[in-house]
Amino acid sequence: MKFSKLGSSNIDVSRVCLGSMTWGLQNSQQEANQQIDFALSKGINFIDTAELYPVPPSGEKYGLTETYIGNWINANQTKRKDIILASKIAGAGLPYIRNGGIITGEAVIQSVDASLKRLQTDYIDLYQLHWPNRTSPHFSKHRPNKINFTNVDRQQESAQMLEILQALKLCMDAGKIRHCGLSDDTTWGINEYLKLSEQYALPKMVAIQNEFNLLHNKDWPYLIENCVHEDIAFLPWSPLAGGMLSGKYLNGARPEGSRWTMAQRNGLFRATEQCDLAIQQYAKIAADAGITTAQLALNWCDNVDGVTSTIIGATSLNQLEENIAAFDLTLSEQTLSAVDQVIKTYPAPF
Repeated sequence: MKFSKLGSSNIDVSRVCLGSMTWGLQNSQQEANQQIDFALSKGINFIDTAELYPVPPSGEKYGLTETYIGNWINANQTKRKDIILASKIAGAGLPYIRNGGIITGEAVIQSVDASLKRLQTDYIDLYQLHWPNRTSPHFSKHRPNKINFTNVDRQQESAQMLEILQALKLCMDAGKIRHCGLSDDTTWGINEYLKLSEQYALPKMVAIQNEFNLLHNKDWPYLIENCVHEDIAFLPWSPLAGGMLSGKYLNGARPEGSRWTMAQRNGLFRATEQCDLAIQQYAKIAADAGITTAQLALNWCDNVDGVTSTIIGATSLNQLEENIAAFDLTLSEQTLSAVDQVIKTYPAPF
């Protein structure tokens, strides 16, 4: 397993990060335990979760994924020091999480304490803001004029960011979190937090996780260049585009028990004809290379310049083994060239 520095922190994380959002819905406690144990046996030391999980989110299941991880930690207390544990505070919009309110300083402190209790640990290595208070161009809102930037109250947003950073500092001073980061944010969001951190001597954001994959690579080049030069770890989530890049949803297929058979908070916005056409071509490229389509997508993601660690997930050990093995592959120039041609043909298929 290869490792990278987590931004400006002193933490080395595996190039593969074990995602957990299926634990508690599609996966049982026993299966979650098996995935953690298997990942650690393969050299993975980085686990990502969130108070929101499992996904699709619900008030009934809220916090259950963290609880599963906490149960594993409680049963394996000597191994806590061997993992880099990341979690996230949910943003506004869900009535069963702080009445759907925005992220405030008070919310940060309450959520950190609640996550620590569920995780049965004294500290979280990386605590992230799951999405910003303002609307950001994610979840199919990245096309021109899908959201309105000019109507945003910049001063208000900045004041909220400052309050959040001050609360994060309190949590860090108390030893409850080691580092902080972002998720589903933008270049402006990164830089505003950096500016406030420097101006007020507050913690620096060390990482950002955004969706990034063969079907959705809008963060290249501008946001990733910003991350590289500002020493911010870039952590792609959904490198398989919600499972699409495994090929299992081609031609309208909905395998029993798969995520797309469940109600999705943002709908099946990735399910477009253009995505199907692109995936069909990626499947052929993968077959010609003697690997699976999922492995092609994961290896490509890992080798994008500026990527720190790719967040993967699985609902079975067989899937997890296949996905982890992808990071040991070396794609030929011919394969990479073929992939590049598909990206040119379908630069933004959803």
